[in-house]
Amino acid sequence: MDGFLLVNKPTGWTSHDVVFKLKKKLQVNKIGHTGTLDPFASGLLILCLGKATKLAHLFSDLDKDYEGTMVFGKHYDTYDTTGKILDEKSFDASSDRLKQEIHQMIGDYHQVPPMYSALKVNGQKLYDLARKGIEVERATRLVSVYDFQMKSPLEHHQFDFFVSVSKGTYIRSLAVDLGEKLDTYAALSQLKRIRVGRYHLNQAKSIEDIEKSDILELEDYFKDYPSIILNDYMIRLVRNGVYLDERQTTMTTPFVVKNQKNRLVAYYEVVANHMYKPVVLFEEHL
Repeated sequence: MDGFLLVNKPTGWTSHDVVFKLKKKLQVNKIGHTGTLDPFASGLLILCLGKATKLAHLFSDLDKDYEGTMVFGKHYDTYDTTGKILDEKSFDASSDRLKQEIHQMIGDYHQVPPMYSALKVNGQKLYDLARKGIEVERATRLVSVYDFQMKSPLEHHQFDFFVSVSKGTYIRSLAVDLGEKLDTYAALSQLKRIRVGRYHLNQAKSIEDIEKSDILELEDYFKDYPSIILNDYMIRLVRNGVYLDERQTTMTTPFVVKNQKNRLVAYYEVVANHMYKPVVLFEEHL
C-alpha cells in the first residue's frame, strides 16, 4: 500500500495519534504525516503510506487555508486558549478598526514562530523547551498571507475568520500579531485546516470511516507530472537507482520516468544543474 490518505483529524488528537491508529487499523507498517497539525486544531491531515513516506516534503511547500475563531484580551503561553494565561489587557477596538488591521496583514511579513511548535533550535523541539519553562530566541521567517477575512461579527471580544497562507505560517502567531496591532492580546480558540495545496477537507474522511480503498495511489498523484520516456536499457538502469543527466533530459523541475508502454517507472528530482536523482520507484508491471 503506497500512497496518500486525506484524514479529517478531530480536535484533541495529535498527528502521531492519527498515524498510530491508522497504522493499526489498516495494518500498514509504514505511515507518516506530511506536517504536524496541533492537537488543539482539527481538519485536513495528509498521511503518506509505504513508499510515499519519501514524498512528505512535496506537501511542506504548499499553501494552506484555515477557518477558526480569535479571541481578544488574554495572552496565553501556547497562543491558544488551551494554554496558561500569562497576562490580560483591555480590548476596545471597533469592528471597523479590526477589519482595517486584518486587511493590512494581507501580504508578506516576517513572523516569529511560537514556542509551542515542532520547530527545532539546536536540535531540540521548541515545544519540549516550552514545557520546561524555557524560552529561546526564534528567528523570524518570511510568510505570506494571501487572504484574511472576518466571517462573523465582532461580538464578546471574538470573531470567526478565514485565512489563506503560505508554507510555514503559524496561525497562532498571526493571532498574536493581530492583537499587537490592536494594542491588546489575541489568541485562537478554534482552528480548522480546510485546504492543503489542491486537497480539500471535503475530500477527507474521519479516522473511523477511512478504509484501504481511500488511499490515493502514487500513479494517480503523479498522473499530471511532466514525464520522459526511456528505452528498455535505460529503464533497467533506472530500476537500479541510476542518476540521470542532460543525455536524458534538461528539465528544471521534478518529473516522472515512463517506459515505452507509457507506464510509470520512477519519480525524479533535480539535485544540480542537469543532474537528477530517483526518489521513488513504482511497482513493476510485467
